[in-house]
Amino acid sequence: MVKKTSYLFKIASHPQEFEQIFRLNHETFAEEIPQHDRNEQGVLIDSFHDQNTYIIALKDHQVIGMISLADKRPFSLDKKLGDIGVYLSDIVNVNKLCEIRLLSIRKEYRKTKVFVGLLRMLHHVFIEKGYDGAVISGILREEKLYKHIGFIPFAHQVGSHGAIYQPMYLLKERILLSEKVLPATVSFLPGPVLVTDNVLDAFCRQGFSHRDNLFMEMMERVQTRLTDLTKAKYVQVMLGTGTLANDAVAAQLSLLNGKGLILSNGEFGERLAQRAARFQLHCQVLKKEWGEPFSEEELRTALNGGVEWIWYVHCETSTGTVIPIEHITKLIGNKPIKQAVDCISTIGALPVSLKNVYLATAVSGKGIESVSGLALVFHNHAVKPNEQLPPYLDLGLYHSHNSVPYTHSSPLLAALEQALTKDFTKKFSDVADWFAYTYKRLTDAKFYVLPAANLHCSPILTVCLDPALSSVMIGDWMKKQGFHLHYQSSYLQERNWIQISMLANVSIENTEAMLQIFFSICSYLQQLLDDNREALAN
Repeated sequence: MVKKTSYLFKIASHPQEFEQIFRLNHETFAEEIPQHDRNEQGVLIDSFHDQNTYIIALKDHQVIGMISLADKRPFSLDKKLGDIGVYLSDIVNVNKLCEIRLLSIRKEYRKTKVFVGLLRMLHHVFIEKGYDGAVISGILREEKLYKHIGFIPFAHQVGSHGAIYQPMYLLKERILLSEKVLPATVSFLPGPVLVTDNVLDAFCRQGFSHRDNLFMEMMERVQTRLTDLTKAKYVQVMLGTGTLANDAVAAQLSLLNGKGLILSNGEFGERLAQRAARFQLHCQVLKKEWGEPFSEEELRTALNGGVEWIWYVHCETSTGTVIPIEHITKLIGNKPIKQAVDCISTIGALPVSLKNVYLATAVSGKGIESVSGLALVFHNHAVKPNEQLPPYLDLGLYHSHNSVPYTHSSPLLAALEQALTKDFTKKFSDVADWFAYTYKRLTDAKFYVLPAANLHCSPILTVCLDPALSSVMIGDWMKKQGFHLHYQSSYLQERNWIQISMLANVSIENTEAMLQIFFSICSYLQQLLDDNREALAN
């Protein structure tokens, strides 16, 4: 595992972190600011230490900055001023206040991103704990900085010569506004993806009736762009999620008489099998371990088993493993086997040709990079309404009404139309470059990654972490550092996996910044584990 030197920000939790905090505390508030007496040990333990939550900045496993937060009264300001409620009770609920103290950054890092990183972590902690406001003792020389952040002076100054402080408060509303000045979060989630401003602008326009001619014209334009993108003959745009789209496919498969085949090597292949059972489809399930590819021989054998249809996931979102449509088409050959394909994680992210596919599904909120809420079902035959099916799942009703048999959403459709104006050829190239770059960086750093690079390009990479490293801990920490990875799904947590996605067009530069933080976090946690093992051994 490579060792990186990115700044890390976290809540202090280990003895070696607290030891460094005490030394930084002495360095700042005894040696630099004469608030406390110096001592030969160079250690200063704050009198409120047991109540403090310390947010720390790390570089090369060393504490280089900190800020503390406490929410138990009396605060240090109560001891200096008397009850601060006398000053603030008309402004804020003093029972939901916290006190921020001990801001300290080593001199050589004061003109870096350390201060902003501490603020970002402080913002997360503040919101998570539900405080209504905060108070500080702002040292006079930094009063301008505190006011810029949003702190407001109250009461008289406190302290002594060389260490004069101004009591100040900050309200929750200002903390929430600070999101706008902090660096933007970068999302590597497989969905919903962060959308561009022009897509958001289209979504936020005033809605209009789905029966209006303007809506029907917009629907036709969207359908044309989608069929041009995928080489399918038709597409129905439904109001719902990928679950709805796949249910509509299952409903159509239920009308066929012959036996089917379902491929399953991940969570979403398993969901196809579960859906088939609910719809009482006559089929067999060819099942593999999660992330394990199907061999050509076992696919050929299964397809020669007298099946009328095959249903599979193009890119298994739970692992990133891709089953190429053209490969299945080649194995089918001249046999009259209908392909149904879940393309939810590929359309808009990888080149996809559906010209030989019976039915396929996608959504608005993944690779196409629009707002979530529209389900897409592609087909190459004219589908007729069928009264055996629930109306909302009857693809024939959508086909006969140009995708608008029921109430539809003009904001969602307008956003989708805008998203479809991007240059997808360039995006496909970007995804291929991103996959090769990110896969190499991860494997060079000795991480086990799915899918294997020698198989197929994928917009999703799955990092299978060492059991000693918690995917939830790392994911939470990455989120607080400004990078959203996929780790919260139960099927990922059960396996201690974490995922990185390129379904939205994330740059190589942002990816590299994310990877440096990811490597640093893993390296730091591994070092703590090693130190603990060594301490236990001794």
